[in-house]
Amino acid sequence: MAIQKKKISTGTVYQMVDNGTFYFRYQLKGKRKAVSLKTKNFREAIERAEEMVPVINAPTLDIVAAHVKHASFGIESKQLKLSEAWDTYDLHPDKATPATVSEQQSYQRTWVEFTKFMKGDPKLQDITTADAIKFADKLRKQKQAVDTHNRKIRRIKRIFETLNNYYPGANPFKSPALHRKRREEQDNHVRRLCFTREQELNLLKVLDDKKYEVINKPEIKVLYYIGMFSGQRMKDCALLQWDTVNFDRRRISVKQFKTGVNVSVPISEKLYTALQEAKQWKINNYVLPNISARYRQEDDNGKNTGATLINNDVMRVIKWIGLEPNQKIPGRKRAVSVYGFHSLRHSFASHCAEAGVPKAVTQSILGAASDILDQYYVHIGEDAQSLAIDAVTKHKDQKKSPQEKIDKVLDYISKLEIDSKEIRAIKKMLL
Repeated sequence: MAIQKKKISTGTVYQMVDNGTFYFRYQLKGKRKAVSLKTKNFREAIERAEEMVPVINAPTLDIVAAHVKHASFGIESKQLKLSEAWDTYDLHPDKATPATVSEQQSYQRTWVEFTKFMKGDPKLQDITTADAIKFADKLRKQKQAVDTHNRKIRRIKRIFETLNNYYPGANPFKSPALHRKRREEQDNHVRRLCFTREQELNLLKVLDDKKYEVINKPEIKVLYYIGMFSGQRMKDCALLQWDTVNFDRRRISVKQFKTGVNVSVPISEKLYTALQEAKQWKINNYVLPNISARYRQEDDNGKNTGATLINNDVMRVIKWIGLEPNQKIPGRKRAVSVYGFHSLRHSFASHCAEAGVPKAVTQSILGAASDILDQYYVHIGEDAQSLAIDAVTKHKDQKKSPQEKIDKVLDYISKLEIDSKEIRAIKKMLL
């Protein structure tokens, strides 16, 4: 459906995006204004805009007030209680539309948490910024991550934005002071780690060892190969389909579930061999038929539960090589993930950076600019700079002339496998 637009007696009703909310643009005392009609229904939008026309054309403030009292674009005559707000929000055309059932349920759980905090079931219009601050302070006392705290605040803010016809004034959850700062966790140095090459070899080794058992072990092995040699996320690997694997061109095409980005990944020799073995159990279009079926399991509410099952199997393999996937840290209820399937993605970026693969090439495979790339490519650039500067200023042979030292540094740089913007800049300065 194309973007819709229609002129009425005073102004224009229009959409900014296809299937988006309608807006009403008009002139008031020589100034152009635009307001949201809070609906995606074209006919309803026209009706709401027509109701606004008498106010726009009213000659006096008294007439404006009379129209506002009876028109539908003022605050709703029904006063909405917190306990009733979720059902109203859930049916609203402008509500948030998370990609997963899990996040949809998180919206509702967060709202219920806020509703229970506000004792007495007050009306939406009675909620103040002070109430929001008290709720945020209560969340701060819970042992949870900064990101978890901020996600809850953003969810409630979005619900208030959607139901803004039921309260006057500004959104009580709009204040930046409600959010926690990342620096609050700056003392926490526990982060996702990448596997070393030796650890990756050990993972493949134990997957070939018959004394270790895990459900669907042959497919788990191929799952690890796909993640290790493609750098893709677990969902993209677990649900990989045969029609995206081109053996003639030796490439895998992936439309990433998380970002929607299309990437094309060359098939390495080791991955090629693993995929050829996987062809032996081909029963449907999924490369890993049993894992994909298990991954897609859902509960009665439609929430995915299979991803956790596959993740547990993956963690079991990591423990086989003596690594602990999670680590407890002070101030949090839940342990922080240190090693997991996502560590293979980190390893992929790390190996590419060490080998001097340009950042843009690695990005084209991983699919999106992320902290992963910055983490490993900044590190490599700094190492190269330090080595070059050290060679110039702290050379062991102090008897050599400055030019001899520079020549030696240039020779060293020319032999580096890494070709980066920083190294080229240093070489230019020396020349």
